[in-house]
Amino acid sequence: MHTNKTYSPFLFLLICISMNFAFSGTAAAQTISQSKAAARYEIDAKRIGVGPNDKDALPRSREFIRLDSTYYVGWMYEGIYKYERSADYLGFKYALPSLEKALNLLEKDYGDKIKNVYSSFTYYNEYNNRMADLYELAYTLSNCYNSIEMPDSAMALYDRMDRYKLQRDYFGIDEERAWTYHRNRFFTSEKYPFLKNSVEENEQMAFQCCYKQLARIEKNKDVNDYWYGARQSYDDKLSTYHYLSMLHCYNQNYDSSSYYYTLLVDGGRVSWGNYAGMQHEIGNIDTAIAFYEKPHNAREHSLSESDYFLPTLYIYGGKTKQAISRVQEKIQSSGSTPGFGWYNIALGRSYLYDGQLDSAELFLDKAANFKELHINTTLTQSQYEFTINLLKVQLLDKKMQQIKFLNKGWWYSISNLVDLVTLKVKKLMMEYVVVNELVNNPERKRIVYDLFCAESTVSFDETTYLLKDFSTPYFREKYEAYQLRDKRIKAQKYFKLLLAKLELENGDDKKASAIADDILQNEFTRTSPEGDLRGVDTAYEKLFVARLYELMSHTYEDNGNKTAFAEYSNKYYEEFPQLVPFSGIRMKMKLSTSGISDAVTKQVIDNLKGCNIDWTTESSANIPEVTLVFDKKGKLYEAVINVKGGSGTPVVTDQQMIFKDAKGTGKELALRIFGKGGEKEYEEVVVTNK
Repeated sequence: MHTNKTYSPFLFLLICISMNFAFSGTAAAQTISQSKAAARYEIDAKRIGVGPNDKDALPRSREFIRLDSTYYVGWMYEGIYKYERSADYLGFKYALPSLEKALNLLEKDYGDKIKNVYSSFTYYNEYNNRMADLYELAYTLSNCYNSIEMPDSAMALYDRMDRYKLQRDYFGIDEERAWTYHRNRFFTSEKYPFLKNSVEENEQMAFQCCYKQLARIEKNKDVNDYWYGARQSYDDKLSTYHYLSMLHCYNQNYDSSSYYYTLLVDGGRVSWGNYAGMQHEIGNIDTAIAFYEKPHNAREHSLSESDYFLPTLYIYGGKTKQAISRVQEKIQSSGSTPGFGWYNIALGRSYLYDGQLDSAELFLDKAANFKELHINTTLTQSQYEFTINLLKVQLLDKKMQQIKFLNKGWWYSISNLVDLVTLKVKKLMMEYVVVNELVNNPERKRIVYDLFCAESTVSFDETTYLLKDFSTPYFREKYEAYQLRDKRIKAQKYFKLLLAKLELENGDDKKASAIADDILQNEFTRTSPEGDLRGVDTAYEKLFVARLYELMSHTYEDNGNKTAFAEYSNKYYEEFPQLVPFSGIRMKMKLSTSGISDAVTKQVIDNLKGCNIDWTTESSANIPEVTLVFDKKGKLYEAVINVKGGSGTPVVTDQQMIFKDAKGTGKELALRIFGKGGEKEYEEVVVTNK
């Protein structure tokens, strides 16, 4: 059937207009496409020679965005530039939108091409630069997420990268997953859904990710050997070995950890700071110091772990002033960037062990008031707070002991008693906080009770101080068990010392003395079946030796053995003099003074003799000899301090102290006789305990 159709003139006009728009739209689209292509060509040309980290990157990024805001390059330059210069939470948060937008635009335009980048050498040469941009963006975005504690977003990013299934994984997807599991091991799925529900399960996931990464590398080895050369798989494996070395150390598989560290050293890819942490953990303090002191690379605005841990090892060797100097230099060079809080903790600790309590309090308070970002590290905010609070408990305890040391008759001084009660209350409150932090820490066994752990932020001495107040059968049994099952031969003497301290705190002087005698007679020189010397390294383990002599001094004082007490209290003084004023041990010392003698110097000497020191005129092999020489220049006085230990060992040599009057000077001299540092020109600081 045929039908005749008639069209109105109006309808014909509409059809003509539509066809005209279609033709003009196509022409416009072609013009826009050509314009974008020209803009992108110009952007690609202009990015040559200017990297995203360069100082000119930000103005370049704005120019690129103006030329074509739908092209990823401008947003990538802006995001990476902001990230590299970020030093606080807001800085990283500010970088995220640009980085995320850049990644989205890159994947929109080039995602399919990158997935097929290995389809031929020609295709690879054409799109390899886009794949490199993808990796750089993903790497920066991953670091940004981790810097502001967004591990769930980081894990989603790793899943996103995994979908490319590229034959060579430059990003190290599964090793990044492993690190994310390890870094967040103490959380559960309630906080981050990707996690398991215990430290042990999260660590197991981290291991599985590492082994999956190695399997991925091995699976594609032959084809990648063809593309990149025979050594490529070895280089990729070294990156995974880095994470395996840390995981095995944390899980106390020291042979495996050493194996991977050896491979990393041979391959030139070792992190000396991490290797130092492992050496510290197994008791090789000298090796740990040597490795920490090696040059190491770290992001500019992030924590340098070596600069936090190394001062603690200096303290082990009694080098408190070297520890102070090291941290001061780091703080001065880094400023108030991430890591500043950790360095202030290290400085506060160094001053604390040097007997400079006012300075210790100042820097611990600075750390407590600083909003730290834990970048480039597995250290956490909970560890940060726990470390500060534990050191503050020690500080309060030392303040109490200092009052007793500086005032021989403190028990009948109303002001001293008021100060002691005030400090006692503050200490009890702080102890309550620390105990709760400890109880709520799911990995307290590993990073506190084990005494040495590469992931721990407190020293063995601080752990010992904390646990001595828990003189319960639980901890005594625990440290007896450590001696049976712990494989770290050089740590055995530390477990024994802690056990002895627990016995002493429990009032059993005989058991404490027996354990101390065993350490002295056996652990100093014993060789293990493996041939490792258990003996004490006298250069690097002075803190351990001093604590042993301190314990022996207390036991001999308690049982009335004056000769043995004099011997070991002198050894204690010679080993680590800054500890003595805060130990409750009353040293016998001989004092000699010379030089100018007037009302001021006489008052200074009287105040010095009012401190809790057993001054004597006799000379003996176990009595340190103090020599003070006074001089006066104009209105200022100078005291030159020299002290020789009872064995003739110089302990304080030609330390100068300048002062204006007698106020507080005698007490300061008493502390400096025991090795305390301080400014050459002394001025009394009035401290309140309110």
